[in-house]
Amino acid sequence: MDAARLHEYTDDMADALSIDEIDAPTADGPHDVIIEVTGAGWCQTDNHIVEGMWTDYVEQTLPMTLGHENAGIVSEIGDEVQVVEEGDPVICHPVQTCGTCRPCRLGEDMYCENSAFNGLTTDGGFAEYLETSDRAVIPLPAGVDPAEIAPHADAGITAYHAAKKAADELVPGDTAVVIGIGGLGHIGVQCLQAMSAATVVAVDVKEEALELARDLGVDETIDSSEADVTDVVASITDEVGARQVLDFVGRDDTTALAPDITAAGGDHHIVGYGGHVHEPAQALVNGEFSFRGNLVGTYPELQELVALVDRGDVSLHTEHYDLEEINTVAERLEHGEIEGRAVISP
Repeated sequence: MDAARLHEYTDDMADALSIDEIDAPTADGPHDVIIEVTGAGWCQTDNHIVEGMWTDYVEQTLPMTLGHENAGIVSEIGDEVQVVEEGDPVICHPVQTCGTCRPCRLGEDMYCENSAFNGLTTDGGFAEYLETSDRAVIPLPAGVDPAEIAPHADAGITAYHAAKKAADELVPGDTAVVIGIGGLGHIGVQCLQAMSAATVVAVDVKEEALELARDLGVDETIDSSEADVTDVVASITDEVGARQVLDFVGRDDTTALAPDITAAGGDHHIVGYGGHVHEPAQALVNGEFSFRGNLVGTYPELQELVALVDRGDVSLHTEHYDLEEINTVAERLEHGEIEGRAVISP
């Protein structure tokens, strides 16, 4: 089968992956599930993997097939698989978990002590077929296209995971600020609107992103290339600040906004990454706000997100590409030229 493989780390996205002919996986284990991939989302994390940013955090063996936002049709199952059958359309949680370690027993499967992460620590879905497990697949409702929903496998549940935590702290009259209305941010906006009655404010430097936010029904938009975000948020909130801030950018200049725009006792959720948090301890003591990190969501959260999609509350803004165009996608995302999510179809 054809697969897009990373052979060495590089900053040059123009030649990041090569299309190799490799053996297709087979369901040799009792809980194995083989997926014929119909769609796999390209994520900013894929750019970071290509650059070698994850080598300090996980063990990676190259060459490796990338792709962690995967959906498709079940083509083969192991002897003990009961949750799906051959021919079923599914979306795949990116983390294959053991189910027996303490985090798994607690339902925190993204902390699994024995996990495999498609496209990060083991072969992913930028290929004709993907090997996963029965603990990672979620059957899709009738009428939901696997190729369209694929980016929800990581971008969607990561955004949902953050929005769900934020929604738990929001009541009518509160304000939530969403920074970065890109591939994850446009999902986060919709999740917040579906789960809370807060005023939602979208912040971005691009008019196209802000127009998308307005199309999605946000209450206010801020062009941070022209306006002072702190002043505008203060005006919107009567100087109180935003109860919850979802930062889908995660650069130094966005994390630095936290002390000035987050309400006392509120949270600044860091979803995007690449920058740093540089704040004096006194700023956190005085404002009693918190920085909260956000990893990929859980298996049940992906089920919940699929329910929102099926209900029509959350939709994806996608662009579709062939497998042979994968380095073009990497370049375009590196230059900020993709609005929403890019989906690769092998």
